[in-house]
Amino acid sequence: MVITLTQQHQAFLKHLREVRQVSANTLRAYDRDLVRFFTFLDPRPESPPALESTHSVALPLADTIRPARLRLYLGHLSDDGLGGTTLSRHLSTLRSFFGWLEEHGHITSNPAAALRGPRRGRRLPKYLEEEEVERLLASPSGEDPEQHRDQAILEVLYSTGCRVAELVGLNESDFDLRRGLVLLRGKGRKERLGMLGRPAGEAIKRYMVYKGNVGNNRGPMFLNRLNTRLTDRSVRRILLRCLERAAIDRHCSPHTLRHSFATHLLRRGADLRTVQELLGHASLGSTQIYTHVSLEGLRKLYRQAHPLGES
Repeated sequence: MVITLTQQHQAFLKHLREVRQVSANTLRAYDRDLVRFFTFLDPRPESPPALESTHSVALPLADTIRPARLRLYLGHLSDDGLGGTTLSRHLSTLRSFFGWLEEHGHITSNPAAALRGPRRGRRLPKYLEEEEVERLLASPSGEDPEQHRDQAILEVLYSTGCRVAELVGLNESDFDLRRGLVLLRGKGRKERLGMLGRPAGEAIKRYMVYKGNVGNNRGPMFLNRLNTRLTDRSVRRILLRCLERAAIDRHCSPHTLRHSFATHLLRRGADLRTVQELLGHASLGSTQIYTHVSLEGLRKLYRQAHPLGES
């Protein structure tokens, strides 16, 4: 029985979801990238197979796809204006997909394995200065339960350095306020402990009081007005609102607080391995980018403080 590329696509997504247990956002990204590739292979007006779809199009068999065809595809993406980072992501998706096909015996070799992506300059992550973070954390005010929730969200993001997806997935039972700890579930469902500083712990306690269910509800920690789990999009809206109140006039995302967390730790003397553990990075290489940020901060302080720093 011949297995079509469409069927292999669906089986690969199932593998990502059930075996690798990737997040919903990651699963959608893989799916979108593959759908774009399939559209290139069969550019007819019919829609290519989307996530969970059983729709079939006239696609070639996987074992007929050669590296030259993948190079044409990457060139096509470049002509469409995609930057180096996005091109590298598409190539990574193809490597993973064809690597999975090879591993399961559907093809004899991975046609994407030898392809090289564009060289990328490593951009320094954007972060807030400590004074800006203080203003931001103080921006939610008043006795409105939503203000207490918003402050707790900001405090947890900065205190733990967690990702926004990790934040919205938190349940009340994940918090140990007595010991100042929170259980975070990162990429691939890997668990780690986040540290809650005193302001973050107090913000959580205040929010739970106004939430009105202390110790009873073991469900989601952060709720919207409908008493359902907050989404990452809602957290981004909350952050934008608080940035405006704090008069911080530059683009920031929840990930900016994660960058700020790591940068401030290193600037104050934390070692790289500790920051890696707190961020939940699988490799030290992912954390090393912050050493450059920290060095820039040190240079700035040196120029300001040293008598000959400007020379």
